[in-house]
Amino acid sequence: MKIIVDAFGGDNAPQEILLGCAQARQELGVDILLTGDKARLEACAKELNVTRELAAMEILPCGETLTMEDESTSVIREKSDSSMAVGLRALAEGQGDAFASAGNSGALVVGATTIVKRVRGVKRVAFAPIMPKSQGFFMLIDGGANVDCRPEMLAQFGMMGAAYMKNVMGIENPRVGLANVGTEDHKGDQLRQESLALLRQCPGIQFVGNVEAREIPFDGADVIVADGFTGNMILKLYEGVAMALMDKVKGVFMSGVKGKMAAAMVYNDLKKMKKELDYNEHGGAPIVGCSKPVFKIHGSAKAATVKSALRLTRDYAQSGIISQIGEAVSKKS
Repeated sequence: MKIIVDAFGGDNAPQEILLGCAQARQELGVDILLTGDKARLEACAKELNVTRELAAMEILPCGETLTMEDESTSVIREKSDSSMAVGLRALAEGQGDAFASAGNSGALVVGATTIVKRVRGVKRVAFAPIMPKSQGFFMLIDGGANVDCRPEMLAQFGMMGAAYMKNVMGIENPRVGLANVGTEDHKGDQLRQESLALLRQCPGIQFVGNVEAREIPFDGADVIVADGFTGNMILKLYEGVAMALMDKVKGVFMSGVKGKMAAAMVYNDLKKMKKELDYNEHGGAPIVGCSKPVFKIHGSAKAATVKSALRLTRDYAQSGIISQIGEAVSKKS
């Protein structure tokens, strides 16, 4: 298994990307092909004392780097020699089994769609982050790739999400729900009402109907379907509330001697809760619907998060889900 990694994508590149790749290669048994400036990578490896680890990885040199400020289309136009573009082309050409990047999200979607291409029959690729809930985790699809959606796109998101959760995350019969402002059939705008009808007709998925936002953290479903605008709002609010909650808890326990004594008694429990609420535990989000596995690593990822993302990327590539998505979409069409 060889994973192509954009060495210069993300806020902490290339240092944390390189460290995470070194850990993944050692612990996950995957081969790594890095894309980026070879001289800078060698200097970074020397600084981090991982020269031997870098020597065991392949490097595909390129001269440019995409920033978060670049336009999404830069990956196929002005910066077609960037580490992201070169990595996506390498995947399309069969130089690796999957591609992962912590770089510009919009550019990654454009590049995945135009360079790697979609599965035949898939109307749009989608971000599908794995999020924590009261019991386990759920997939949010779409997490922001498609702001404007049609009902048939949301129906495909439901089918693709169910396939991923079953084959990659190990949930045997995942429940699929549609994010809406109420549980009743008549609630929501035209997009939600038409999507509800289409999702009920989708073969092979367990559709549970509309799910209100407050039910999402409480095991409302295993796959939450939304258009990219709604999904991104849910994603960002979810992350913000989790961070605010942990700050509040920390404030209570650090406010005085009594609080600090109590914190010492429940330290392991607090640590476990923090880990369960941390979206970084799952490393990022697959871009579902591509003809080959493409994975978006969290932009602020540190080495441990990069390793987690590469573990999921490996599982994604090994699952055979892409052919199953093609079969599911063809049945529906």
